[in-house]
Amino acid sequence: MLIYDISREILSSAVYEGDPKPSMRFLKKIEDGSLYNLSTVTMCTHTGTHIDAPLHFDEEGKDITALRLSQFYGKCTVVTIEGILTGEDMERLLPHCERRLILHSSGNAYLSVSAARVIADSNLILVGTDAMSIAPPFDEYMPHLELARAGVAVLEGLYLEGVEDGSYTLSAFPLRIGGAEAAPCRAVLIGEAKGY
Repeated sequence: MLIYDISREILSSAVYEGDPKPSMRFLKKIEDGSLYNLSTVTMCTHTGTHIDAPLHFDEEGKDITALRLSQFYGKCTVVTIEGILTGEDMERLLPHCERRLILHSSGNAYLSVSAARVIADSNLILVGTDAMSIAPPFDEYMPHLELARAGVAVLEGLYLEGVEDGSYTLSAFPLRIGGAEAAPCRAVLIGEAKGY
């Protein structure tokens, strides 16, 4: 069994333009005479590897705690693809995919509105990307909204270096933050070792 950590380290992660940078500070330190170390972290819920809940773009959408945990664990397909994907691209791709799809693109694959609509009408329950967003910078709203209203989970900010295309088991449970529109997660892919 091979386990790939596909999460980004929080404090060194790039942040979306306008979002606050994450920071950590120690409240107590053993080296300063305390009996223990104690720290606090400040960050945006969209920092690093995270799950978007429907509430992110839909005022009536579910928050992160209302999503089914089963969406974040199970068989998935990793595909290397770049550019702004269309509905036609997705119609060609989805018949060969598990119910969870991860786009491996060095941060350069996005869903157009038509691609999001095809996914919304499919049996996909999660779509992920190594880009900071699943939608292109010039149209963040509509692709996210189409996925949100269809109940498709969105996993963004993945780290996929060294991961080959193929089938894996995904585990990417979001932190339980009541009322939040997103939450960080620790995402891993589990694959079968090849050879002896």
